Amino acid sequence: MPSDFPPWKTVYDHFSRWNKKGLWENTLEKLNRMRRERLGRKANPSYGIIDAQSVKTQYASEDRGIDGVKKVKGHKRHIIVDVLGNLLHVSVHAANMSDTKAVCDVLERTSEKYPSIEAYSGDAGYRGSAVIFTDETRNLVLHISHKIKDTWAVLPKRWVVERTFSWLNNFRRLSQDFEILTATSDHLISRKLL
Repeated sequence: MPSDFPPWKTVYDHFSRWNKKGLWENTLEKLNRMRRERLGRKANPSYGIIDAQSVKTQYASEDRGIDGVKKVKGHKRHIIVDVLGNLLHVSVHAANMSDTKAVCDVLERTSEKYPSIEAYSGDAGYRGSAVIFTDETRNLVLHISHKIKDTWAVLPKRWVVERTFSWLNNFRRLSQDFEILTATSDHLISRKLL
C-alpha cells in the first residue's frame, strides 16, 4: 500500500462495503452506456461475446480446481463483452468446471441484466449444452465461431473478447489471481476495466 493510504484493513473494509453495494458493477454499467452513446450506438447492447480464461491462484483460494486441458491450477474467468469490448458480465469459479456448464449461469445473469441482448457469440468450447440452454431457456441464439483455416487467424468478433483478456493480463494484479474469494476477483476485474 502507498504510504499516504490509511492502514490496509481500513482500505479493504471500504473496498468490501463497495463490493457488497454493487458499486463497481453499477459504475461500469453507467460508463458502458455513456461510451456506447458517445460512439453513436444504442445505450444497451444487442450482442454479447463470451469467452473463458484459466489463471493460476493461491493455495488458500476458495473454489480452486485444475483445468485439465490448459494444465492450470486455479480459477476460470468467464467474461461477456459487447462488440466494442465493454465488459458486460464477469464470473470467476473453479478452473475444473466445464465451459458448457459454467456458461449457463453466466448467460442467464447477463440476459437478466441486459434484456436488450438478442444473440451471443462463443468459440467451439461452447458447443452442445450451452447452445441448447441459450435456445431453450433464454430463447436466444449462441453463434459458434469456427476456424477459418488450420493456421492462426483472427476470427471476426472473437478478437474483441480476446483483446479484453489481453488488457486484463497487462495488470500485474490480474495476471494471476491473487485473491482468496472469487467474488473479490469479479470486482477487481470490473474495477480495472472502469
